[in-house]
Amino acid sequence: MKNLLLGVAAIALSVSALAQDAAPSPNEIVAAAPQSDWVRIPADDLLVMDLAPDAEGNPRRVVIQLMPPPFSQGWVHNIKLLARSGWFDNISVNRVQDNYVVQWGDPNYDNPEAEGETKKLPEGLKVMGESEYVAPLDAVHPASEAVNGDDPEQFENLLASIRALADAPEIRDPYAQSFEFYKGWPIAGDFDNNWPVHCYGMVGVGRNYSPDTGSGAELYTVIGHAPRQLDRNIALVGRIIEGMEHLSSLPRGKGELGFYAEFEKDKRTPIRQVRIASDLHEIPQPAFEYLSTESESFARYAEARANRRDAFFIHPAGGADICNIPVPVRRVPSE
Repeated sequence: MKNLLLGVAAIALSVSALAQDAAPSPNEIVAAAPQSDWVRIPADDLLVMDLAPDAEGNPRRVVIQLMPPPFSQGWVHNIKLLARSGWFDNISVNRVQDNYVVQWGDPNYDNPEAEGETKKLPEGLKVMGESEYVAPLDAVHPASEAVNGDDPEQFENLLASIRALADAPEIRDPYAQSFEFYKGWPIAGDFDNNWPVHCYGMVGVGRNYSPDTGSGAELYTVIGHAPRQLDRNIALVGRIIEGMEHLSSLPRGKGELGFYAEFEKDKRTPIRQVRIASDLHEIPQPAFEYLSTESESFARYAEARANRRDAFFIHPAGGADICNIPVPVRRVPSE
């Protein structure tokens, strides 16, 4: 449970830390992080979405990092299949709801302004159950199973320590008993399961009423205050790591739930193509890396995000929620 303890402890601050003089800003800490603290994102985990050019002819590319195991892997499988089959090509952004989400998919699927027939989905898509919105604790922290099996008392002591940290007022999360950073991702949990959380820029799977869980053909991203009430109620499959401005700045829909109404259907933004980065014929292919959430640099960065003590700030906040500590991601310069 090293990641859990690190993620929580990085946010908890002592009184002596609050009394320190002006310190480096979070951005300065990230800029000074050694290369050894950065982790390359596999090209097979990058989804590259090209929107139609803007009104001035400028290209608009959005890059999505897909969720790693053990989270949402059935939906990730479907999204890769949809991308590789070309199904996502020539779909559109159909919903932009202010302070909530941008949603894209087949414009003729379950949209108020639908006019034609829905696109036929490719064969081989998986169907997931609602239990797959979360991952068992032992799938995220395999060491906990070994500890529990070898020494139940030791395991209970470890959980007691985590509970004590989670009860600290400066790190309490109203939506979960604990939270952490796992392989570069913000996740929450209890003492049975973990799950990804709806922070700004996270990408989820649109669905209808339960028991439908969505296939991955309808996707959305959060463009407002983190709607954490959606956690464990819908599948999160990734996060936008570049090009968020191309989605968050789109005109808001005037129809129900932010869908574009019949009279404004021309506002839908076409999506030219969606590809897995490893399948692109571009040289060089898009490449990114994230700051390891197990590194000392990230611990310092998280502490600085929770309590800003650089020159501009007068009063440190005394804490932060997990969505206020975005994991740094940067593009790898072409060689």
